[in-house]
Amino acid sequence: MSSALHPSAIKSGKIAARVLNETSVEIEPGKKIIKICALAEKKIKEYGGTPAFPLNVSINHIAAHSTSPRGDKSEIPDFGLVKLDVGVHIDGFIADTACTIDIDKSLEGFVLATDDALNEAITMMQPGTELGDVGQIIERVIKDYGLKPVKNLSGHNLKKYRLHAGKIVPNVKKRNVGTVEVGEYYAIEPFATTGTGTVIDSEYVYIFANTGIDEPLEGTTEKLRKYLRDKYGPLPFASRWIGTSTKKVDVINEIKELLNARAIRGYPMQIEKKGRPVSQTEHTVFISEDGPIILTKLD
Repeated sequence: MSSALHPSAIKSGKIAARVLNETSVEIEPGKKIIKICALAEKKIKEYGGTPAFPLNVSINHIAAHSTSPRGDKSEIPDFGLVKLDVGVHIDGFIADTACTIDIDKSLEGFVLATDDALNEAITMMQPGTELGDVGQIIERVIKDYGLKPVKNLSGHNLKKYRLHAGKIVPNVKKRNVGTVEVGEYYAIEPFATTGTGTVIDSEYVYIFANTGIDEPLEGTTEKLRKYLRDKYGPLPFASRWIGTSTKKVDVINEIKELLNARAIRGYPMQIEKKGRPVSQTEHTVFISEDGPIILTKLD
């Protein structure tokens, strides 16, 4: 990987920051979540980017991988935490950023905890730093707020067209998870909760990705497999993104066929184990010789 910051990464970061900011002001009780998703994804394209994954709108105890399915009727509630997670790429250079909105201002400590933990973590992202030490800082800051870090969610390094590229930025102290190196891109994302500090998979799956398994299938299923591979490559997509020109095709059933054939994999919605609220804050940074450069900060 080049040790120079790529112009496409800079542009992706600016678009992601702008879209997150403009979408966050749309979060009001009663708003349709599917409209918020569509608005954010439309803005990404209008500003010159491509969604790197579907907009995640994760409410209260839902921590990650939550986006509207086709025909979603759900709305923003009257109170609680709403996490918005935006992904943008240009030519495969990904920016990933998130914030938490406290709807009725009753859980502000959660937002402050992950905001502060993220800021402290970013200052630690110097070349040669142990990633486990970054996790220790995140853990300490969140615990100082009387909350628990979510230990089985983590930040991740980014490579071209790869959202999760191997290394992690843990949210608790861990050993032997590698070091920060010049030329790397990282999405750092602390999560805080009053629950167990663990998330589990729910039964709901609305986000998918191609697996790279290239065994031909049959009929409409094969056409869809090829379409998804060509359209999205290795990056995640939403079931609601898949349209059809005929009502004879059952998209949901076709997705099940592709899952059974392992042509695609699903990302189950992840929820806090005891159903407690979760907050999240995230930035993407580039590691220069002089330290971290935040790519997803508003100008």
